Amino acid sequence: MTEIDVQVDLFHPADRVWHALTDRALLARWFTEVEPMAGARGRLLLFTAGLPGFDAAVDAEVTDRREPELIALRCLEGGRRSRLTCAVVLTAEGCRLSVREVLEHGSWSDEQRERREESYRQALTGRLPAILDWLAFRQVDLRRGEAGMTAEMPVTEAVGDEPAPVGRHRWPLLVAGLAGVVLAAGAAVWAVLPAEPDPVAGPVPATSPTATTTASRTARPTPSARPTRSATPTPSRPSRTPSATPSATPSRTPTSSAPSAPAATARYETVSTRLFGYTGEVVVDNPGSAAVNGWRVVVTLAEGGTLTDVSGAEWRQDGQVVTFTGPPVPAGRSRTFTFAVRDVDQLTRAPEDCSLGDDPCAGL
Repeated sequence: MTEIDVQVDLFHPADRVWHALTDRALLARWFTEVEPMAGARGRLLLFTAGLPGFDAAVDAEVTDRREPELIALRCLEGGRRSRLTCAVVLTAEGCRLSVREVLEHGSWSDEQRERREESYRQALTGRLPAILDWLAFRQVDLRRGEAGMTAEMPVTEAVGDEPAPVGRHRWPLLVAGLAGVVLAAGAAVWAVLPAEPDPVAGPVPATSPTATTTASRTARPTPSARPTRSATPTPSRPSRTPSATPSATPSRTPTSSAPSAPAATARYETVSTRLFGYTGEVVVDNPGSAAVNGWRVVVTLAEGGTLTDVSGAEWRQDGQVVTFTGPPVPAGRSRTFTFAVRDVDQLTRAPEDCSLGDDPCAGL
């Protein structure tokens, strides 16, 4: 029997961890989107098709629920059946969350099992603690155990249908959390600072020798024009005759008189952002007089980015590189497609690169 078992120790109370496990909005922020199935009590649809190690969405049924200790699901995915259990156990520092999935019918390849386990591990050790820290600072109640010794901060409502219960916290949690906020703010400020000027573009004298060399090379063919200069009867215009060489004019005329058809272009825009993710939009424009067939837009996601949804294009992901293709773009028209990205780094709000053929996308 194949199984996956991942554990993480969390410096948060069990009720807060339970809230992050069972609240749909919070679960979507650290693991995946979830929708209840209409007309079926206790049935959920987990949109896991874009996660590493998952082939399709998971049809899950809640078989056991004991708040805030345990929730068990019977899962169907791509012809496989498994049992997924999330158990919360109290510890001296907070609690321990154990996620265990046991395959009951079907099989995983070794690579798929490793990728699936890594997907759980990244969610539990990276995104979930960040969500719990965020919840802790949206609902703070610092108490020192004695009347009159309580330092209270304003309490705001937590994400979800009901406010998360207020627990007792310790000073080390506040200090660690405040340090995290300061670091996150510093990182955010660093991310929006203007880039320093590129020193490579500074030295102008490097271009003057090139220009001189180009001029000297251009002037070398002038001996062939000297007979024309000596044959010219008017001495007042010898300098104009070589520069306006008749042989040079026809060579430039075909190039300037034959306008090339404008190629298709692409432009990128981040249309929405969320915690640990964003939605990007690419518009492929065809300003030409003929339809553009077989266009291909290549987008490179930041490290750790995962594509979760695409609308308006076919796509194929290879590591961090995603290739989008679609139907022809008629003359004078455009095609638009959007894609949703889940990213561990909450400062990332756009892909690293975007190109249509050999041309970069505008706006990135």
